[in-house]
Amino acid sequence: MSVNAPFNPKYGSGQEITTAGTSARIEIGEGSKSIVITNTGANDCYIRTGDSSVDAVSVTDYRVLAGSQVALSKDQDHTHLAYIQSGSSTTLHVMAGEGY
Repeated sequence: MSVNAPFNPKYGSGQEITTAGTSARIEIGEGSKSIVITNTGANDCYIRTGDSSVDAVSVTDYRVLAGSQVALSKDQDHTHLAYIQSGSSTTLHVMAGEGY
């Protein structure tokens, strides 16, 4: 069940990443039920959470638009975030936490 409260970041968990043309992943840790992703770049990307073998797929996974921020709930056992760019590379900031 997701938390119906303002997003409360897990300070120190923020990561800045640059996307590539192939799926890559970062560890986001387990326990947190939400993540906030800020796309500070000029291009869209696609993301998916899962275990240490998760891969993101263009077009079929969650799209994060350029210049936008999204808060998503996730399974608290998901430990990784996979990402792949749409077109040219972009930059993402990822923060784990609770709420929306």
